[in-house]
Amino acid sequence: MMALWIGVYLGVLGWSAIAPKDTFTWFLEVAPALVGAVVLAATRRRFPLTPLVYALILVHCVVLMVGGHYTYAEVPLFDWLREVFHGQRNDYDKVGHFVQGFVPALVTREILIRKDVVRGRGWLAFLVVCCCLALSASYELIEWWVALASGASAEAFLGTQGYVWDTQSDMGMALLGAVLALALLGRWHDRQLASLHRRSGHP
Repeated sequence: MMALWIGVYLGVLGWSAIAPKDTFTWFLEVAPALVGAVVLAATRRRFPLTPLVYALILVHCVVLMVGGHYTYAEVPLFDWLREVFHGQRNDYDKVGHFVQGFVPALVTREILIRKDVVRGRGWLAFLVVCCCLALSASYELIEWWVALASGASAEAFLGTQGYVWDTQSDMGMALLGAVLALALLGRWHDRQLASLHRRSGHP
């Protein structure tokens, strides 16, 4: 399982790094996936995650790498979808922000449960959603700061495509992703947590 994870990660990363649309933008977009891989490697033995969460993190990394290769405003499949449905913009960035809520929701949920941070499931869901919104808002702030510092590369990194409500809709997509992750995968995640607990004997 882990060998497959590493193979997919390195394969997509290698493809993404070959002649990207803009090298600086590629690095900015792919950096979270690189940091995430280092964190996962460092915590693999003392705090292994459930297979579900590992798989979701890989999906998130792939989304980042694809966006980094083309830039979020120029992913070919979503250019085609824009033409087919007569849209106004390439919406791949909305997929990215949806995943930015969907995947961290399960990561946060796993940490809160295993560290016994909160017991009530209602409070658990509330805190998970709050954490995901905080992450989304923090990312928007980071995008703003990097855009101010990078100047010419700002538009490619921000990917607003002239949409005045881009920041708000990005956070809205992250919120939607977080809520759907909890609703759709909560029980599956619970079963995997129980299985992990039985195998490891750790919380």
